[in-house]
Amino acid sequence: MEQDIELKLCFCDNGAMGFLDNLIGLLSGGGDPEAAKKKRVRQIAKELGAGKYSRFYRIKSEELEGPFAKFLYDIYKLISPAQVFLQNAAKSEQLKEITVDAFLDKELRALKAGLSAAAIQEKAKTVPVKDLSAAVKRNLSAFAAGFDSARVNSINNCYNTIIAFVNFVCFDFFFVLKKFDPGISERNFTYQPRFQGVRAGEVIEEIKDFMEYSASVEEDRDWKSALAVLKQYKEGMDVVNPDHWARIIRLLKDVSRTRILELIVQYTLQDPLWQSIARLPDERVADKVLDAKKAEIEGAVGKIQNDKRSAQIEQLARTVFGSADVERLSHYSNKTNELFLKKNFEGFTKVAGLNYLKAFLLDFVKKEIRELCDLLLIRGQWTTNVLSQPVSDAYHEIMGLSDQLTVFDEALSDKGPDGSRLKQALVKVDRDKGQGRYIRIILKAVNNNAQRMINTASANLITIGRNFKNLLEDMQKKPSEVIMNWKELEGASEEPLARRITNDYKRMYYFVQLMQFFTGPVEEEEPQ
Repeated sequence: MEQDIELKLCFCDNGAMGFLDNLIGLLSGGGDPEAAKKKRVRQIAKELGAGKYSRFYRIKSEELEGPFAKFLYDIYKLISPAQVFLQNAAKSEQLKEITVDAFLDKELRALKAGLSAAAIQEKAKTVPVKDLSAAVKRNLSAFAAGFDSARVNSINNCYNTIIAFVNFVCFDFFFVLKKFDPGISERNFTYQPRFQGVRAGEVIEEIKDFMEYSASVEEDRDWKSALAVLKQYKEGMDVVNPDHWARIIRLLKDVSRTRILELIVQYTLQDPLWQSIARLPDERVADKVLDAKKAEIEGAVGKIQNDKRSAQIEQLARTVFGSADVERLSHYSNKTNELFLKKNFEGFTKVAGLNYLKAFLLDFVKKEIRELCDLLLIRGQWTTNVLSQPVSDAYHEIMGLSDQLTVFDEALSDKGPDGSRLKQALVKVDRDKGQGRYIRIILKAVNNNAQRMINTASANLITIGRNFKNLLEDMQKKPSEVIMNWKELEGASEEPLARRITNDYKRMYYFVQLMQFFTGPVEEEEPQ
């Protein structure tokens, strides 16, 4: 069982007094503890022969007798169906949910229904993501606030009662009974068993287990609620007849009161100080279900945000490039990433953004922007260099990025400095764990370089775009204030200059919008 188990000494009725009697008896043995121990064992033998359940055990042969097997068999017959129903109950997340739901009022049930992943996805069709996220957080806070200490205690007590029941029911009665009658079949109650005596030492560990589990099915637990939850878990079927279960509890209490099983174990082990330890479940299931609900909601909202982000990226990519499937880098790529993912490394994290940048530089900047900037900066007569300098600086930095990107990508080839180091480290990492840190350091440095290029390109394209917009306004002014020879530049352009600047500005604008999804801070690097 995977439940958290609270271990404590199990003293049932006069069990505490019996333990004290044993201890006092041993301590009063004068200078010979061994003699005192033997004396107490002889006293245990007398108690075994005089109690209500004395027929469970034969002192002379040290055997457990048929009446003991019959005691187990009678319980087995009543709980056998539950064994089938509850085989995986202790691991069931559904059972935890049902237990929690049993203690929710109408308001909390309504809140929970609205906090399901399906409900959140449905709301996302009509509610903006930002507003949806805020509403979900408010409802989650209200839902969590409903779990006061009284409700939490009721939920936890009920679930732990259920697990105590499951643990007891799933005790392997058949395994023990087969030792008393090898002809018995599992869950075949048409067969009339003929139980024979079995040496106690052969089943002593099973008796210990039985005592540990049976001690946790206490009479004062809320069995009505626990069995009701289990009935719902099994879709309306009683896992055990409530009257039968009440009878079993009374029987277990009666057997425990006489200490017969404890005496059998003590006598078999020749250890009068032995005491049973109860296995008492202590799960904080209310907290776990709340945590699971929070994780479910975060996942649902996160998926909606990611889906929206992906859709926006795809739409912008189609606007800029005519397709969302854009890949221009040979080595800083998703294909190379597969090698890292197989070894559980994060790999290249800026692949999409950097590939969009490379495509934009190749398909647009190196031709159209270069020609237009050369026309404006070289042939244009600016009223002052102060006005042209920002455009010139941004343009030259963008053009430099194109060469940097080529060098960057080639460095990650099998023969490049970064690529060869990563390849060699990946080969060694399975037998040399120190290579893992080396790989992560290189990857972080590479990804930081990619992030810097994305950030730099975005900033400079914003500068160029802003100035293009100003130039469009300047063309309409009479006289112009920024460039004085618009008419000459118009004649040198293959198409109307205003339309050309407008189209280039729009394309840069949409590309910058695309890049905003990939700009971000550069991570702090570890020294190599």
